[in-house]
Amino acid sequence: MKKKREGSFFKKFWYLLWKDESLKGWIFSIIFLFVFIKFIFFPGLSLITGTELPLAIVESCSMHHKANVFSNFDNWWERHDSKYSGFSIEKIEFSNFVFRRGFSKGDILFIIRAKPEKLEIGDIIIFDARPTYPNPLIHRIINIKQEDGKFIFSTIGDNNNGQLGIEKEISEDKLVGKAVFRIVPSLGWGKLIFYDWRNPVSERGFCEEN
Repeated sequence: MKKKREGSFFKKFWYLLWKDESLKGWIFSIIFLFVFIKFIFFPGLSLITGTELPLAIVESCSMHHKANVFSNFDNWWERHDSKYSGFSIEKIEFSNFVFRRGFSKGDILFIIRAKPEKLEIGDIIIFDARPTYPNPLIHRIINIKQEDGKFIFSTIGDNNNGQLGIEKEISEDKLVGKAVFRIVPSLGWGKLIFYDWRNPVSERGFCEEN
């Protein structure tokens, strides 16, 4: 009897989750997906990647390149050469960097644990920028040094004209993770659209290259 009851329960559960097209079925499915994503999927992904932020939605235009994936790298470099030459980064070196064509607001990035001793110039890191900025920043490493056995990083946004004060010396304890690839371009707008209006007018909407 117990096995029959269990089998009946799972059949009803499965029907309600995937096949019931009534209002009750839709509400149940939404609640189930929310619980699954929040309490099972993300904790599991965090455990695998070693970071509390395994997926990150890009919230600004600081790493935007014109047309991104389809942009002409040579033309982009001509416009930004002087910015990187000041950090002794040449075109041939930059062309081998990860995300050499940048990424844009609304993109979703896959993040793994950032091991300080493994990071290199050109890597994209996410770091805690509080209290200056409420959310982590996602920028490119342009310098690495060591002080008292600890790593200190310096970054810049590909689409920024210069460095922000807070990113000139980033201690290793501020690291949140390292971006390794873009999962879905622009899909993050499904979330951003609900609070992008809170940003200053100059930071709202789609990106333009500086």
